[in-house]
Amino acid sequence: MLNPHQCALPSPAQACAMEENSMVDFKALEKELQAALAADEKYKRENAAKFRAVAQRVPSYEDFRGIVLASHLKPLERKDKMSGKRTAPWNCHATRRKTFQEDVAVEVSEEETPFQPGTSAEFYRDWRRRLRSGPERYQALLRLGGPTLGRLFQTDVGFGLLGELLATLANHMRPADRAAVLGILRGLAGTGRFSLNLSLLSPSELECCRALFEKLQAMGAPGAGAGQEALSGEQRGAEQEQDLLQELRELYQLR
Repeated sequence: MLNPHQCALPSPAQACAMEENSMVDFKALEKELQAALAADEKYKRENAAKFRAVAQRVPSYEDFRGIVLASHLKPLERKDKMSGKRTAPWNCHATRRKTFQEDVAVEVSEEETPFQPGTSAEFYRDWRRRLRSGPERYQALLRLGGPTLGRLFQTDVGFGLLGELLATLANHMRPADRAAVLGILRGLAGTGRFSLNLSLLSPSELECCRALFEKLQAMGAPGAGAGQEALSGEQRGAEQEQDLLQELRELYQLR
């Protein structure tokens, strides 16, 4: 025989509690859906950036990682470039927590910062975007110097960049810069996978390389007829540069 207490209906208070527990929290559900959509959008954006970086043949993993991390950024249009104060941040992801007053205080500086890249990715970016003319690029290389370039590209110079560097030196070198150019060539020759990058030079880039070394040879022909003990300090320096030039000719496979 059934116990009548087992078949008792719930009290009104119990029924109300059961109904409340079974209700759907639409706000929480909407918030969870928005988070899922944002995560999916982020995944698709970064995945597309990875394929784009591979297609561009970026020179290093650092460049690859930089493209992926900056995938949320959009290029500026002409209408976006304006002087004076801005009322909106360039990068909403980086300034999302800033107040409106802080955003208004942001000013766009018209003055360009000096070309002082700290990584190969920064060099490649500014080389493409900021240094448009040959003389500008040449002066930038002279300011950096061979040791700095060797440090920046200790892993790899990057596909296509070595030819551009050699062409810039060949087209704008001056006699007074001979020692600095030799230092740049020595710094580049000590970078990673240099022989591979050298083998990938185009015919026109190889011709620029040959022309560069011919100019260096013509600018530094040492005087004949003087003994070693009679050489002045300047002449000794020229002789050392000539020895370095012969060493570089072998490294650049121009025997």
